[in-house]
Amino acid sequence: MEGGVIRSIQFPSGDGLCFGDLHLPDGAGVAPSRLPTVVMAHGIGAERRFGLDAFAGRFAARGFAVLVFDYRHLGESPGDPRGLVSPFRQLQDYRAALDFVRSDPALDGERIALWGTSFSGGHVLALAAEAPPGVRAVVSQIPFVSGWASTLAYPLRYHLPAVFRGVVDGLRGLLRISPLTVPVVAPQGLALLASPDSHKGYTAMIPEDARWSGRVPARVFLEILRYHPGRRTGAIRVSTQVVVAMEDAICPPSATRKVAGRIPGVELHDFPMGHFDPYVEPWFGRVSGIQVEFLETHLRGDG
Repeated sequence: MEGGVIRSIQFPSGDGLCFGDLHLPDGAGVAPSRLPTVVMAHGIGAERRFGLDAFAGRFAARGFAVLVFDYRHLGESPGDPRGLVSPFRQLQDYRAALDFVRSDPALDGERIALWGTSFSGGHVLALAAEAPPGVRAVVSQIPFVSGWASTLAYPLRYHLPAVFRGVVDGLRGLLRISPLTVPVVAPQGLALLASPDSHKGYTAMIPEDARWSGRVPARVFLEILRYHPGRRTGAIRVSTQVVVAMEDAICPPSATRKVAGRIPGVELHDFPMGHFDPYVEPWFGRVSGIQVEFLETHLRGDG
C-alpha cells in the first residue's frame, strides 16, 4: 500500500453505525483547500480490508481523500445477524457515507466520486441514477448489474438448493430466530459464489489475520434474484467509468456492457481478465491506473 495517513472513522447509518478508514494524502491539512473524496465499499460478503487498501492507497497518493467503510453487519461494523447482505441496507450505508463526507470540513462535499466493485459496482450505478448532491464521478468495476444475469451464470445444479435455503432463512428471519447460513466461497459444493475461480480468487484477498466467518444468511439468494441495479443507468448524468472483465464468470460481461451502453458518455474499458483479477498484478496496476486518470480528470478544479 502506498503512503499517506489513515484515520479510523465511524458514522451513523439507519439503525446502526458503519466503521471505516479515511485515507488522506501526505500533507493533508497543510493546504487550505478541501480534499476531493472517493467513497468506496466492497463486494458481496466482503470486508473493507479485503484488497481495497491498495486502491485507496493509490488514490490517496494522488491527492485524494478516500473513505473506505464496512457495511452494517460486516467487518468492524455492528449489526445482527452477522454477515447479512441486503442491497437496501447497503445503499443506505453508501448514502450515509456521502453525508459524512459532506459534513467533514476537511473534505470537499462538492467533489465526490463513488467507487464500487462487483456487488458494490452495482450499488454505485444505482446511486448515481439518484443524482446525489456533490457526486461528480462514478467508477464501477466488474459490476453486478442484474440478478437474473448473475443467476443464469450460477451453476444450474445449485439453483434449487440455493432458493430452498433462501426461503428457509427468510422465514427464520421473519420469526427472529438464528439464520441459516451458507459459505461465501467453498472449495466445492454450494456457496454464494460458485464459479471455478471463486474460492481461490476470493480467499486471496483476505488478510491472514482477518477474523472472518466466511458465511452469510442464505436469504441473500433471494435478494440477488430481485436486485437489478442496472435498470436505471439511462438516468445517470455524472461522468461514469465502467471496467468490464471479459472472462468474468460471476457478472456476465455481455450484461455489463449492455447496461453501461445506456449511460450517456460512459467511459467503458474491456480487459481480458477474470472477476478477481483487478485486485492482483498485473491487472491491478492497469485497472487502478485508468481509474486514477479518470478521477484526476473529473474531480480536479471545476470540470
